[in-house]
Amino acid sequence: MTPNMPEEIMLLLLDNKTGRPVGLPAPAGDYAIATAILMQLSLDGRIDTDLDRLTVVNEAPSGDPVLDEALAVIARGPHGHDSRHWIVELGRNAEHYRGMVLDQLVAKGILRLEEGRFLWVFPDRRYPKGPLGEAEVREVRARLRAVLLQDEIPDPQDALLVGLARSAGLIPLILTPEEQNRAGKRVDQVADLEELSRTLSNVTREVFAVMLAFAGAH
Repeated sequence: MTPNMPEEIMLLLLDNKTGRPVGLPAPAGDYAIATAILMQLSLDGRIDTDLDRLTVVNEAPSGDPVLDEALAVIARGPHGHDSRHWIVELGRNAEHYRGMVLDQLVAKGILRLEEGRFLWVFPDRRYPKGPLGEAEVREVRARLRAVLLQDEIPDPQDALLVGLARSAGLIPLILTPEEQNRAGKRVDQVADLEELSRTLSNVTREVFAVMLAFAGAH
């Protein structure tokens, strides 16, 4: 089964060699996971978003535990909130959703779970990619490279994934430094095509601004 958006962004967030998350500030990965869930719900016709609000339009279960749980949270929650609210709200529980996505990838044989101890004391979990996982990551990166290095109109899912990759700081894992210099405007152009991508970018910038201000004050 082809990975959905939460699974694809999780594969990009894991280091190929160590099976551990790449070294990103925590909010970037948390909000990327939350937004990937919202993006998949939108692509599946479960929610609708505009500049003012995010609404549930189809509560039918999809069979995916991550998507169904998040959809239930939104459906039960207060109405009238915009996508920014739900990115932040789901992002608060990102560790839980991350664990669910990782379990799904292990069940599909895309990742392997390896448990051990760090410094012989602290529990340590790693998720190395097997051959199937490595092939999936190559496919995702090849798709995104094609989108960013060509001028064709991208598929909506790929445009959304570019927005996730930009906000999570993953573009350097997809393009070489020379390609980044050449395709900088294209990255922003594609990433800003979708409202959820623009909102994620704004939320991430706001959080990092607060973190920098706090660090400067101490």
